[in-house]
Amino acid sequence: MTDSTPAERFAAFSTGNVGDALGRTGLCDQRIRPITPGLRLVAPAFTVKTPAADNLTIHRALELCPPGHALVVDAGNHPATALVGDLMGFAARQRGIAGWVVDGPVRDVAGLRALGFPTFAAGVHPGGPVKERFGQIGRPVAIGGVTVRPGDIVFGDDDGVVIVPAERLEEAIAGARAIVEKEAKLRVELQKGKTTLELLGLRHKIPAERSTRA
Repeated sequence: MTDSTPAERFAAFSTGNVGDALGRTGLCDQRIRPITPGLRLVAPAFTVKTPAADNLTIHRALELCPPGHALVVDAGNHPATALVGDLMGFAARQRGIAGWVVDGPVRDVAGLRALGFPTFAAGVHPGGPVKERFGQIGRPVAIGGVTVRPGDIVFGDDDGVVIVPAERLEEAIAGARAIVEKEAKLRVELQKGKTTLELLGLRHKIPAERSTRA
């Protein structure tokens, strides 16, 4: 047990490290990308599911989301409507929300970047949403092909987003730490002139090379 925050515990890892530690599970597909390179997001999920092209539910979620959590919005990847922009990003930051992941487009990219608010989304579109129908809050949602439950850990960096099930948090941290330590040792050997084929034990998988002589 530890009193450290998720962000502190994941500070030395990349999403790739954590995804590998979980057996390459929990990795959102390549549509979910960072809007601002260099910003990381590590926080428990607060889940939202919206009707297509409608962000009414997100406005309510901004009131309910606990500080330090990440809003995770299943917008059904509707391709032609942004669900959030810089005004809502400002509101979220004011309430202590750590960032958000949206399976759908966002807009006001310049404003979101100026805010420094961690935003991961399935794209960018200038079209705005309606505010008519209410969806669901606090239920499992799907983001980039991955199921996210309330309280799961959302980890985003420049490479994308990985979802860590709450019950696998310690496994993910231990596995990622082992990977980082192993890679550090491999770098030392690479500096000595060894190759990745040698160090990873892959030589036997290479087909026998045939002579090119006539």
